[in-house]
Amino acid sequence: MFEKNMELELLIEDMGVDGEGIGKSDGMPFFVKDAVVGDKVLVKITKMKKRYGYARLMRVIEPSPYRVQPRCAYYRQCGGCQIQAMDYAQQLRFKEKKVRDNLERIGGFPITDKAECKERGILFHPIIGMEEPFFYRNKAQFPIGTDKEGRIVTGFYAARSHQIIPNRKCYLGVDVNEKILDIVISFMEECHIRAYDEATGKGLVRHVLVRYGFTTKEIMVCLVINGRKLPHAEKLVERLRMLVGMTSITLNVNRRNTNVILGKEIICLWGQEYITDVIGGIQYQISPLSFYQVNPVQTERLYETALAYARLTGRETVWDLYCGIGTISLFLAQKAKHVYGVEVVEAAIADAERNAEQNGTDNITFLVGKAEEVLPQFYEEGQKNSVEAGEELMHTDVIVVDPPRKGCNQKCLDTILRMKPKRVVYVSCDSATLARDLKYLYEGGYELKEVQPVDMFPQSVHVESVCLLHRKDS
Repeated sequence: MFEKNMELELLIEDMGVDGEGIGKSDGMPFFVKDAVVGDKVLVKITKMKKRYGYARLMRVIEPSPYRVQPRCAYYRQCGGCQIQAMDYAQQLRFKEKKVRDNLERIGGFPITDKAECKERGILFHPIIGMEEPFFYRNKAQFPIGTDKEGRIVTGFYAARSHQIIPNRKCYLGVDVNEKILDIVISFMEECHIRAYDEATGKGLVRHVLVRYGFTTKEIMVCLVINGRKLPHAEKLVERLRMLVGMTSITLNVNRRNTNVILGKEIICLWGQEYITDVIGGIQYQISPLSFYQVNPVQTERLYETALAYARLTGRETVWDLYCGIGTISLFLAQKAKHVYGVEVVEAAIADAERNAEQNGTDNITFLVGKAEEVLPQFYEEGQKNSVEAGEELMHTDVIVVDPPRKGCNQKCLDTILRMKPKRVVYVSCDSATLARDLKYLYEGGYELKEVQPVDMFPQSVHVESVCLLHRKDS
């Protein structure tokens, strides 16, 4: 009945997890990128599956009351802002529903059933949004390439491709990004420096990384290059130094034929190898390789929520797993007896130790390694040493986890269950893997008590959440 290239009129009645509009024709659901719930649209079928199909938006026949004019002219081409055409209040409702649905469907928690949710003692708080949902990113990574005429271009990759959409003005980043890109591209053109070509592996400049301290106004520029030397680097440094706030100009060496943007080696051209920024009164040093949340305004709200859920009195031992440069660890250390931070990236732990020293915090111990390996080993050795010394067994009061999008490793979850902390605070950037892990912890003896979604990435489909779990027998 339905075939590729067939045109249909659809009423968009729902949204998919990746921001696609969903409309039905004769009971068959179709996923339509760039459509907004409430739109009446003309679409063309691009692919059919057994029980659903995909279609391209051809024309909006009747716009939804939630549809707005995107600020960015490249919105549909670029993969960065999947829902910029949606009113911000509706974006928040979409994200809140996404977290609720995943917790119920994958985790089995009765979030959408208010009566049962209340009976189970689960508090699902309204999502925390932003007053200004643009220009919030403190980090941007711009690929450098050439167009068909051989001119140097920069911008962002088109969705699910490595085709660069030429655009130096991003409405999520800070204004200084555009000035930096103008300087870098004009420098490359004048000095005949070639952009890197992924197909051949030739050329020099691969990416431009910019970091900006929202509180300190410090700026970092790092050029990712296919080599160890940038010809005429002094000219570039001279021009970049003219920008107010410029603090760090570096090179990052990446000679590998890979999609990974950054290599491991940093070469300082001018200034420091890091910038500083402040969140919640805590100062952080941020290097080109540091993981640091890109939205400082919402990061403070996220971490304040995590600290509140930990319910520390100054007597607790706390573990912060996937700790990065110690951002959450330093928040926790303000009210904990002692904090152990675990992170697999060695450079991040070096940053974390510097951050602790800089803030005069001496009740944190940072450990390098995978959480699923360090935590079991440390716990087992601690238990063994306690028995041999005739002391009380090692005790953990609170464990905080902030894993990558794939969620926690099962071995890590198993060790958490063995350690039996009174509370687990789970910070998540993916509500699907969050729901999976919460279900595992629930089956292991923990109850979900509170959920707080936070909109860290306005205009995109991504949403962060903080969850509080209590051990059932505590």
